[in-house]
Amino acid sequence: SGATIMCCKQDCGRWFHLPCAKEGGCVTQYIPHYSSYCPEHRPEQKVQATPEPDTNCLICMEPVGDRKTFKTMVCPACKRAWFHRDCIQGQALRAGALCYQCPLCRDSEAFTVEMFMMGIRIPFRLPTWEDNDAFADLGERHSRCNVRKCLCPRGREEAEEEGPWELLLCSSCAAEGTHRRCFGLRSSVQSWECDSC
Repeated sequence: SGATIMCCKQDCGRWFHLPCAKEGGCVTQYIPHYSSYCPEHRPEQKVQATPEPDTNCLICMEPVGDRKTFKTMVCPACKRAWFHRDCIQGQALRAGALCYQCPLCRDSEAFTVEMFMMGIRIPFRLPTWEDNDAFADLGERHSRCNVRKCLCPRGREEAEEEGPWELLLCSSCAAEGTHRRCFGLRSSVQSWECDSC
């Protein structure tokens, strides 16, 4: 019970709770040896960079201030990408280790190492946008006849491999389709374009 995390700096007697550490400006490194540092001994970015006037965070588009602080960070690779600590932490949680990179220069090696050292937790998992087959719809093929008056007796969704009820998709957009008979296409015709294209 009580504050169980101690600052790793030798001869520092500060202890804190994990939730209080973030609020108090402590840095916890989520890599082996899982070191934690109090605000006085925490690591700081060694990058020598100062934001241009009116520089905004690349993630939330709010001002980052006029210098590096605990709450304001910069990409060590390009030295032009500025962001808030909370914003880059949110990006890390969504992207996961496989897709985590600088939002501006897309550097992943130096950027990821620096963020680990600065206490950004980057989970070792797939990005959240891959959860629950979020992009499954992209693999689906259009599968209905879109002409004004479909002639197929079994309906717009019916399609055969060949013959009058073969469904042809627009060769340009693939977002509309027609049965051969509904558009009056002969069996020798292999492609078709919708009215929009």
